[in-house]
Amino acid sequence: MGGKHSSIDPKDIDVPKLEDFLNRDSYLRPYENEIRRRYGVYLDYLEAIKDIGGGIDHFTQGYKTHGLIVNPDNSITCLEWAPGAKGLFLTGAFNNWDRSSHPYKQLEYGKWKLILPARHGKPAIDHLSELKIVVLTENGNKEDRLSPWAPYVVEPPKSEGTIYKQLFYNPPEKERYVFKNQRPPRPKSLRIYECHVGIATQELTVGSYDNFTDNVLPRIVKQGYNTIQLMAIMEHAYYASFGYQVTSFFAASSRFGTPEALKRLIDTAHGLGLTVLLDLVHSHASKNVMDGLNMFDGTDSCYFHSLPKGEHPLWDSRLFNYSQFEVLKFLLSNIRWWLDEYKFDGFRFDGVTSMLYHSRGIGQGFSGHYDEYFGMGVDTDGIVYLMLANHTVHTLHPDNITIAEDVSGMPGVCRPVEEGCMGFDYRLSMAIPDNWIKLLKEVRDEDWKMGDIVHILTNRRWMESNVAYAESHDQALVGDKTLAFWLMDKEMYTHMSTLSEPSAIIDRGLALHKMIRFLTHALGGEAWLNFIGNEFGHPEWLDFPREGNNSSYHYARRQWNLVDDDSLRYKFLNNWDRAMNEGEEKYGWLSAGAGYVSTKHEDDKVIVFERAGCIFAFNFHPTKSFADYKIGVNNSGTYKVVFNSDEGRFGGFHRIDSSVEGHAVKENYNGRSHTLMIYIPSRTCLCMANM
Repeated sequence: MGGKHSSIDPKDIDVPKLEDFLNRDSYLRPYENEIRRRYGVYLDYLEAIKDIGGGIDHFTQGYKTHGLIVNPDNSITCLEWAPGAKGLFLTGAFNNWDRSSHPYKQLEYGKWKLILPARHGKPAIDHLSELKIVVLTENGNKEDRLSPWAPYVVEPPKSEGTIYKQLFYNPPEKERYVFKNQRPPRPKSLRIYECHVGIATQELTVGSYDNFTDNVLPRIVKQGYNTIQLMAIMEHAYYASFGYQVTSFFAASSRFGTPEALKRLIDTAHGLGLTVLLDLVHSHASKNVMDGLNMFDGTDSCYFHSLPKGEHPLWDSRLFNYSQFEVLKFLLSNIRWWLDEYKFDGFRFDGVTSMLYHSRGIGQGFSGHYDEYFGMGVDTDGIVYLMLANHTVHTLHPDNITIAEDVSGMPGVCRPVEEGCMGFDYRLSMAIPDNWIKLLKEVRDEDWKMGDIVHILTNRRWMESNVAYAESHDQALVGDKTLAFWLMDKEMYTHMSTLSEPSAIIDRGLALHKMIRFLTHALGGEAWLNFIGNEFGHPEWLDFPREGNNSSYHYARRQWNLVDDDSLRYKFLNNWDRAMNEGEEKYGWLSAGAGYVSTKHEDDKVIVFERAGCIFAFNFHPTKSFADYKIGVNNSGTYKVVFNSDEGRFGGFHRIDSSVEGHAVKENYNGRSHTLMIYIPSRTCLCMANM
């Protein structure tokens, strides 16, 4: 899109807080003009939205005018954008499936409109009545489609095929959910429970919103999490896609229940003090035609780039054309829909790396050289869309939260738009789980490099917040393994009982599972994320019912009975997970400054660091324990172990006496002003606080 800022010298474009960004990193100076240029394009879009779209507030409420809207007089206005169509018709049970009797009127700019007068004072279409939009294509064919703005679509009975059906959603007032709870204050430290409603049951079926509300939310709160991140909510016809092949962007997945049930889930979560985030997929869309966005108007370029630019070769999906005004309206209104209609508190943006680069991140190693981030390989349209998206999210409510799934490390992803940046609050630290899996797969315990581990955990841009995690759904999906399974799969089915004989494999697995997760929790970022079930070392992988596994639900569930059984060792990992979160709630290390690492001893396999006034010590050595181990601390006073992984409630061996106090001595050591002597057994970690 051209505009006045696009046609002037970039150095003359005013970026309000650009100096703040540049002053933090002098290596950005050579790219100042490129940053200004991007910001100028962003301003052009904002001005066009103001001049043509009525301003950002009006522009992002497209869901109030598009699709099928019931008016106060119960007439129904139908409005669609289909620039390549030669005609549009509405058909359904309301007109006995007549495919020609209700034509839309063609308007300017590719819009089509139809008004259905009320019948006997009521809407002409009944609640939950099936509908289709019939598109007359350029070649004269009439093709069935679902409205891109449909708020409710359902899976058909197996006897009727696989194409999802659009049902007119207009429940009577008495059936509409009324929100009762205010959203909780934004947490100072995000402790995120990443979850999937469908697998949140131990039954061999698809879990429901109601099951999650009644049975899973209490577990999450008990574990000390303050945020949930709901995955796979945007409707996707293929369940095994984990929600990443979205077909209906405004529809909450009906396989889990009704929109009202999802609203009850979110409202209940708010009442329990939980912030609720949605996994938002705006990086691509399903290729489905009859129940997706693809080929909506009969062409391949309605919402997307024309092929091949509009196709993601690895994901086998369509790529949005972010330069199209109506595409921006659709996507930004989609953001607002989830915030306004369902009261979500923010989003995890999926596939951001694909949006940032023309390569879509495929085969691009990202060496970290700034030319990669500010050169010709960068997709300006994708960057500017994300700037507009974050502007929208944070303008609607300053406490809304956005998280970027970006592996490239582009500078400025998590700095405000006013600095010429993208405006996200957090970035996922995707290198951390990859490193842990690599170590477990390829490196002997005694060969782990403490310096390398610390580098991966601390290598993030200053003043750009990161979400740390040791494993997420990516590591749980079939084809990979969770940490627990990498560590203990050989004996998880035979030696997880507290009554079974001692096992070196299980002892090692429990110890390292606790240490890996706690080191990541305390050192790896400014927020923490756990995937549902991993808190107690859920066995096996995650695999959805599909043709390749005979449509089995065996691996598409969470076996809560394992952690609830007091005779099994899963409870120890669950207790440890809760202790980490409770410790963070008390001491606040995630919202504190970055940790200061004073010890990374390669021979001893010991890591020691300070954060938020606490001392964290990790001994990864397989066999060596250390009595009176000397560490550096920066504050005087008395220190006491507040919790440690060797406690009996965590499946440990009771080797540490937590009642013993240590007194810091004035002595420079490892860059700290005081020293402390501690006892740290093999494969053990502990947290100490200054009393």
